[in-house]
Amino acid sequence: MINKIGVLTSGGDAPGMNAAIRGVTRYAIQRGLTVEGIIRGYEGLLRHETRPLGRRDVGAIIHHGGTVLRTARCLEFKEKETQQKAAEYLREQEIDALVVIGGDGSMRGAEALSGFGFPTITIPGTIDNDMVGTQYTLGFDTAVNTVLESVNKIRDTAFSHDRVAVIEVMGREAGFIAISAGMASGAEAVLVPEHKVDLAALCQHLEESHRMKKLSSIVIVAEGAAKGSDVVDYIKEHTYLSPNLTVLGYVQRGGAPSAYDAIMAGRFAQKAVDSLLDGTHNCVIGLIDNKVVATPYAEAAKLRYPIDENLFELVHLLGR
Repeated sequence: MINKIGVLTSGGDAPGMNAAIRGVTRYAIQRGLTVEGIIRGYEGLLRHETRPLGRRDVGAIIHHGGTVLRTARCLEFKEKETQQKAAEYLREQEIDALVVIGGDGSMRGAEALSGFGFPTITIPGTIDNDMVGTQYTLGFDTAVNTVLESVNKIRDTAFSHDRVAVIEVMGREAGFIAISAGMASGAEAVLVPEHKVDLAALCQHLEESHRMKKLSSIVIVAEGAAKGSDVVDYIKEHTYLSPNLTVLGYVQRGGAPSAYDAIMAGRFAQKAVDSLLDGTHNCVIGLIDNKVVATPYAEAAKLRYPIDENLFELVHLLGR
């Protein structure tokens, strides 16, 4: 029987994490549970940094970026002995289950705890949108909108000076942000990790566009596809065009969550708590075919959703 749950955020922060903390806390209390917040993720769990969470403790955080519980990456938690100690500490604190908010690495930590018989649930929170078991992760929509706002501002300068604006965005292993922001902003080209980068073909594409009287171009580069600086240098060396570079960096992780991220945080939180109370645990909460579902970790590992290839092609067809 579950009476008390813990909640932590782990890995890279993402907009919507605070909304998820709020949702888990208030919905759990509504269902008759008590909630313990764990500070600084798995690192804080190992150092016994916890505090009770009540309704007022999570007030006015729904539209704050970052995470009020803080976060950290903890390499030490990869060791089985460490995981076992963490599970034992949770039981000592009379915590019956743990809700983890984070990305793939955070989910692996939750799955490891479940291997020691401790119930866990993972809520997907990463701007890269590249987790197994779900087609959507908290923070992705906000990150895309942040990139879109920046691109629209950069476009003004690119147009005024007849330039190629190369914009590097996050996405070490997946190009979801680059493709969605590229489509929404009308970018001419998008470079993503899922496709081999051909800078010679990119230059030819840009030159053809400018011969068609296009005065400026936007090229969005996912960090896992190529370094933005390398792309700029190549264009300078092989064309007559004038490229410049903007690396958006951590600005993509910050800020208040979009309406969609805040709404989904609440829906994911509800599903997480309901699942635990129904006896369904050791799962990742996800959005699959527009339905919020709880998928066992082992099954989720087989459900990895790729980028939309049609959208990738459409960006380039419409970008000229």
